[in-house]
Amino acid sequence: MINRRTKVAIAAIAGLSVLAACSKPASTEAPSAPEAAAPAAEEAILPTGLTAKEQIEMRQAQLKKLGKAFKTISDQLKSGSPDVAAIQEAAASVPVESAGMADWFPEGTGPDAGVKTDALPIIWEDRADFEQKIADFRAASDTLAATAAGGDLAAIGAAFGDTGGTCKSCHQKFRADD
Repeated sequence: MINRRTKVAIAAIAGLSVLAACSKPASTEAPSAPEAAAPAAEEAILPTGLTAKEQIEMRQAQLKKLGKAFKTISDQLKSGSPDVAAIQEAAASVPVESAGMADWFPEGTGPDAGVKTDALPIIWEDRADFEQKIADFRAASDTLAATAAGGDLAAIGAAFGDTGGTCKSCHQKFRADD
């Protein structure tokens, strides 16, 4: 006759056997190192060698430099006695600071990068138009710098208006919050 203790032991062994049969077979290999999680979008390295976050921050810094130059020109043109030298310096900086502008927007630096940006996805969907608008801006900024060097305030004002028009044209289609 089997006593109660033996019955409990047999039931426990049977239960463990069932659990073992239902689980994955034991591996003879050592456990592998945990796979590295894919980097977050803002940490992915772009062909530029920067992360998406770094690229967006660089782009935003350059655009702020351009904004500062435009503010200087605008403020001076509106003042009662414009500082032509300040206008000339600011206007000369625009073509320099905007060099390579199209390269500031590589794939992976749009809103899906996980970094706050006003760049709209259409930049990458309609790249040809985006690059044309940049080319228009660059041409207008070259004209602005050359015109400012001449010192004629009326001509500078007209060139500044033309350059600002190219900014607006691009912002209307390719930038949020404008």
